[in-house]
Amino acid sequence: MTLLRTRMIEDMTLAGHAARTQQIYLQAVSALSKHCGNRPPDQLSEEEVRRYLVGIQGRCARGTIQANHYGLQFFYRHTLGVDWALFKKSSGFPSRGVCPSRSPMPRCSGLSAPSAIPSIVAASA
Repeated sequence: MTLLRTRMIEDMTLAGHAARTQQIYLQAVSALSKHCGNRPPDQLSEEEVRRYLVGIQGRCARGTIQANHYGLQFFYRHTLGVDWALFKKSSGFPSRGVCPSRSPMPRCSGLSAPSAIPSIVAASA
C-alpha cells in the first residue's frame, strides 16, 4: 500500500466516511491512475483529471460519474491539499443575495376586509 493511499484512508476515516464510501473513492483514484498509464495521481495535472472525468461521461451512469468526481475531489482537496477550479461549484444562476426580492402577491380587498379580522379574533377569545 502506498503512502498516499494510506494517507487518503486516514483522511476519509477522520472525515467519518463509511467503509463502502472509502472503497468507492479509492477505486476512483485507482481508475484515474490506470487511465493515465499508472502514473501516481499526485503527479497528474488538473487538465488530465478533467479529461478523464469528461471521458467517462459517455460510458458510465450518472451515479458512477458523481462517485468518481467526489472521490477525486476528496483526494485532491483533503489528502493533497490542492483546490483546483475543477472541483469548485459553479452554476449559471446568481447567488440569492443578487436576485431581486419578489413582491408580495396583491390582495383582493373584497376577500379579506381588515375590519373583519379583529372581530373574529375578539369573538373567539
